[in-house]
Amino acid sequence: MLTGNGLAAVIDRLGIPWDAVEPRGHDVVKLDPARVDKPARGRVVLVTAMTPTPAGEGKTTVATGLVDGLWRRGVRAIGALREPSLGPLFGRKGGAVGGGRARLVPAERINLHFTGDLHAVGSAHNLLSALLDNHRYHRQAPQLDDGSISWPRVMDHSDRALRHIEVSHGKRRARGDRFDITAASEVMAILCLARDPEDLQRRLARIIVGRTVDGRPFTAADLGADGAMAGLLIDALRPNLVRTLEDNPVLVHGGPFANIAQGTSSLAATELGRRMAEVVVTEAGFAFDLGGFKFFDIKGRAGDLRPDTVVLVVTVRALRHHGGGSLAEVSADAVERGLANVGGHLDAMSRLGLRPPIIAINRFPDDSPDELGRIERFALEQGTRAVRFTAFADGGEGAEKLADAVVARLSRGGSDAEGYTPPYWPDDPLEVKLQRVARGVLGAAGATLDADARADLERLRALGVDRLPICVAKTHLSISDDPRKLGRPGGFTLRITGLRPAAGAGFIVAACGPIMTMPGLPKRPAALDVGIAREADGWTVTGLK
Repeated sequence: MLTGNGLAAVIDRLGIPWDAVEPRGHDVVKLDPARVDKPARGRVVLVTAMTPTPAGEGKTTVATGLVDGLWRRGVRAIGALREPSLGPLFGRKGGAVGGGRARLVPAERINLHFTGDLHAVGSAHNLLSALLDNHRYHRQAPQLDDGSISWPRVMDHSDRALRHIEVSHGKRRARGDRFDITAASEVMAILCLARDPEDLQRRLARIIVGRTVDGRPFTAADLGADGAMAGLLIDALRPNLVRTLEDNPVLVHGGPFANIAQGTSSLAATELGRRMAEVVVTEAGFAFDLGGFKFFDIKGRAGDLRPDTVVLVVTVRALRHHGGGSLAEVSADAVERGLANVGGHLDAMSRLGLRPPIIAINRFPDDSPDELGRIERFALEQGTRAVRFTAFADGGEGAEKLADAVVARLSRGGSDAEGYTPPYWPDDPLEVKLQRVARGVLGAAGATLDADARADLERLRALGVDRLPICVAKTHLSISDDPRKLGRPGGFTLRITGLRPAAGAGFIVAACGPIMTMPGLPKRPAALDVGIAREADGWTVTGLK
């Protein structure tokens, strides 16, 4: 039963048929898209950002607050956000439910185990790992080239000790292996791109785990793993519905990181949201050069989907940082210099044929009037507007101005992305794709492949998967591949250090420098602040950020 918390009223307000609702307690439900028989007409608003500081600039807070602001303006809106990972939750960054009065509930459940989707992804991934090593143990056909094995294991924690491990079972020589964090799993990317159960299993079957001794791709289908993996994921494929503090709907589903994967919530959730609401507010991880562009290039390609308008989140503290100032020290001059970073992202959008986005200033208490004024003048010079956003402190009321700006954009007809032109085409050679993304999205002079990447390219050609779209994996702290290059780096060359097929997801991961697929914990992890406490209505988890 759904009682006493407003979620039942949210379901009724959206007109969701109750036979599509699968309760997971009193405050969370899963929805069966096959039972929501409505046309997908909702407009999509993509929330992206400038290059962030390590703490992030509040895209989830902005997206959540915007949903509340739109409802206050009489617009049926729904959010479509990613699920949190325990790695950041217990590490440095914290959870992923927004903040202040612009957050999701039940926050503790969403941040912790939620509906078990990440567990399902990890279980499906590790089942494939187990079947792979079992195949080696029994020396089954087709014979696998042990030196080609590329499929790791995963877990949903940050643990640098698991970046390099050795697996052995006596009969065969020990081999090197590794753990990635679950959000980096190709299975997570597949879950977020699959349209339905059949598409899910087809994609799982295409996963490449290595090569046969005669050079063929060795896949999950060769191991007979795709059926069982799909079985583990069938429940996780259904989007999860929760609500904001103001009792407005948000779908929270899937959680790939944007520096190493596509960085957006599931295609299934976005399409379901378009059937239930007039406007779907979604977000993409980190800045436009990562999650924002990948929304167009990976999720958009897979789902024939483009946002109708884009919101670019900026903060004064990030502008100070990119302008060479202190995060905490007021400096309008540093903000002025830092706006070059925003200009870099706006120019990338322009090169792709997008109209200038709405700039949302996620306000902090120490932002000065002069600093805010500099941002607003810059926006006008760029042919757009900057809107002050205070939903963290003020809830939906603090998002009303941004909601008005979004409604005005959507009301003028057409789409801000109707002129979008991808930087490359599917049949372009991989090196051409990399050059065009480097120049067109990052503003680089070009891209180069080091010796390891060139060897990887030859292997991709031999496997016949070298014409897939690309997913650039790089630092989120700079537009370039060097986290020390702040602001708007100029004249750099994007250095490709490795190429890895994600054939099930449908792209090639292009690594740029030392990208960690298994993060480490900081010197003082956030986990040290987490505990439990007894309250009047029972026990609760405390200390989650």
